[in-house]
Amino acid sequence: MKDADDKKKTVQGPLETARRQLLAAARIVNLSDDILGILVNTKRELIVHFPVKMDDGSLRIFTGYRVHHNLSRGPAKGGIRFHPDVDLDSMRGLAMWMGWKAAVANIPFGGAKGGVACNPKQMSLAEIERLTRRYTWEISIMLGPDSDIPAPDVYTDSQTMSWMMDTYSILQGYSVPGVVTGKPVELGGSLGRKEATGRGVIICLTSIAKNMGLDLNGMTSVVQGFGKVGTAVSRFIRDHGMRVLAVSDSTCGVYNSKGLDIPRLVEHKELNGTVKGFPDCDEISNEELLTLDCDVLVPAALNGLIHGENAHGIKARIIIEGANGPTTVEADKIFQDRGIILIPDILANAGGVIVSYFEWVQNLQELLWSEQEVNEKLYKIMNRSFDEVYAMHQDKKISMRMAALCTAVNRTADAIRLRGIYP
Repeated sequence: MKDADDKKKTVQGPLETARRQLLAAARIVNLSDDILGILVNTKRELIVHFPVKMDDGSLRIFTGYRVHHNLSRGPAKGGIRFHPDVDLDSMRGLAMWMGWKAAVANIPFGGAKGGVACNPKQMSLAEIERLTRRYTWEISIMLGPDSDIPAPDVYTDSQTMSWMMDTYSILQGYSVPGVVTGKPVELGGSLGRKEATGRGVIICLTSIAKNMGLDLNGMTSVVQGFGKVGTAVSRFIRDHGMRVLAVSDSTCGVYNSKGLDIPRLVEHKELNGTVKGFPDCDEISNEELLTLDCDVLVPAALNGLIHGENAHGIKARIIIEGANGPTTVEADKIFQDRGIILIPDILANAGGVIVSYFEWVQNLQELLWSEQEVNEKLYKIMNRSFDEVYAMHQDKKISMRMAALCTAVNRTADAIRLRGIYP
């Protein structure tokens, strides 16, 4: 019990990390106390407690959340998470990061986040559908293509978005595909959405390598988290001639010093639901994975897993955050002191929200772009965003995280000032 309690204390929550990051950026950009007071808080929060009929006929009460951080730059945008650790503070912090992410990419959204405290791994597909539809009904007062547009996140996917879109549409009396993004293409989803977050991570990796004068071919990498993002990143890394030495999921990690066969590993994960038991490799813990000798580390799991107690053991010279908030403030400082380059989440994993923006635009205009068009537009925005953040990083001699945060905070503050306070 003591070990579990100690581990829980070690993990810094999203809200604490997000607010500390905001305060640091506010000092750099000389943000007024008035604007800081707005940005440190959320705009609105909804907590819902609702019953779901389980397969055995019993009723179980679940708690769900939907949080809007700041909507000065546009409608609320943010994922829906089904996970046991979902609570109000985590939603607040994740909503703030979502707003910064949209601002760094300079797309017209404000930050939001939502989710239900549950363990979908212990639920049937029918139970998850009933939970999704009831949760959607409960938070429908906040949803709409012009007000709040959810997307998939941890343990949610295109099927979840299909149920959400259908439930909202039934309430409206007509189809509203633009109320969510991350849908199947058959229901108005965008081509290129599935791998967009991973593709954005790789765009940032190639950009930082170019600025550092590095050749990716032959370099080594480690990926923590082998879900939607980690799988896509691993594939793209392999396509660039890099070796993926290790990956992990919630059960364990697998390691091969010569490099993992990623296509076979993907098949193994799809068949078994875990990377555990993959042949021709050693089984390692997630903590051991973080400290492997490699060139690039991609944390693509949950928040707070890289902290002050394990950051000194990380040997990678480049860290690119595929997950939201994987690194605490203390770990950030350690990496800066050690000269490790870190590409922050609000820049590195913005590919998902950028293509979600494309999907939303296509829905509103009843268009369907080709995958090539989507990828070309993604490259353009990601490269522009990286160059803007990197230029500030060089000019002000601050970390890439602080450069990204300063960019986001400035853009959001400008929107608040221009709109004014009414009434």
